[in-house]
Amino acid sequence: MNASKTPSANDDIRLSEGPAGPSPKVAIVHDWLVTWRGGETVLAEICGIYPQAQLFALVDFLPEDLRQKLQVRRATTSFLQWFPFSRTHFRLLLPLFPRAIEALDVSGYDIVISSSHAVAKGVRTHSRQLHICYCYTPMRYAWDLREQYLSQVGLGAGPRGWLVRRLLDRLRTWDRAASNRVDHFVAISQYIAGRIQRAYDRSSTVIYPPVAAPVDGEASRRAATYVTVSQLVPYKRIDLIAHAFASLPERELVIIGEGPERKRLEATLPPNVRLLGSLPDVERDRWLSTARAFVFAAEEDFGIAPVEAQAHGTPVITYDKGGAKETIRGLDDARPTGVLFTEQTSAAIVAAICAFEAKAGCISADACRENARRFAPERFRRELREFIEARWHERKAR
Repeated sequence: MNASKTPSANDDIRLSEGPAGPSPKVAIVHDWLVTWRGGETVLAEICGIYPQAQLFALVDFLPEDLRQKLQVRRATTSFLQWFPFSRTHFRLLLPLFPRAIEALDVSGYDIVISSSHAVAKGVRTHSRQLHICYCYTPMRYAWDLREQYLSQVGLGAGPRGWLVRRLLDRLRTWDRAASNRVDHFVAISQYIAGRIQRAYDRSSTVIYPPVAAPVDGEASRRAATYVTVSQLVPYKRIDLIAHAFASLPERELVIIGEGPERKRLEATLPPNVRLLGSLPDVERDRWLSTARAFVFAAEEDFGIAPVEAQAHGTPVITYDKGGAKETIRGLDDARPTGVLFTEQTSAAIVAAICAFEAKAGCISADACRENARRFAPERFRRELREFIEARWHERKAR
């Protein structure tokens, strides 16, 4: 993700010491720190809003070059940090995640902010604390997408599948009970607000995550190449995009990303599709800023990559479900920024590409950039800070 301006300590001034007493002590609880993805970009912004806060996580194996984005801060970790194989296979310890997050001691803090897509929201708090959860999603493999995850990892049937389902049932029971430890949920999209309502029977406030825009410069010359940027995992459906371009041999597609699906994808790619793997931000941004269009087929909770593409002035062709319905303006909009397709199939992607090429003149780079500015980091910092400030003063007034 693009690095954004780091907020200064002055951003925390509204919770500073004053007539009402000393500033509250803040703890930030993140699920785990092993790599840098969208959740870590949000975490960096939260840490910037509260530079004196203490950071907690199940494990912290973040490479030192990425740690700079967190202002070199290290997390206080759980007992999972010390398991012999946790650096490379900590996800195998999933059954221990609830116990590990509950063992983290945040009792000495006034405000607890959990940054959670898994178990961080389950950290134990007491009645005198304010717990606000910035929720990327209820735990996917325990709720809505359980069967999809099981089938993708080959555990859809058989004795092992039965055992894993029992584990996930227990995890879901714990997750729902742990949601009661949260005073206020903040969702990353209306789509996730709906999922929080279904899973936890809780309402939430939507504050969209931050997406940094590129530094303004001269408009890039557009190439004929289509681009997608994604982690190479099954639910991203990069295979569907590649198969669509096999039906369009006169078009070119570049895939940027890394993940466990890489070998399988490389074995089936048509000649007009290139897989470049992970690229430095500067090189990735160059592809985004010169692409004919950005193609995406995943059902995302929010979807940072399509917003980043728009920030570069690039139209987006994407699946009309999940967060995309809130971040992409289709051809029926007065200022469209892309094309939405309604079926998660290669045929639907081919039809959407053809529709885009027929209407490409209706989509301007300025409209794309304007739409992306709705998700600027400074807007995120302001909205989240004001939300937490208001909830804190409500708590103090009681």
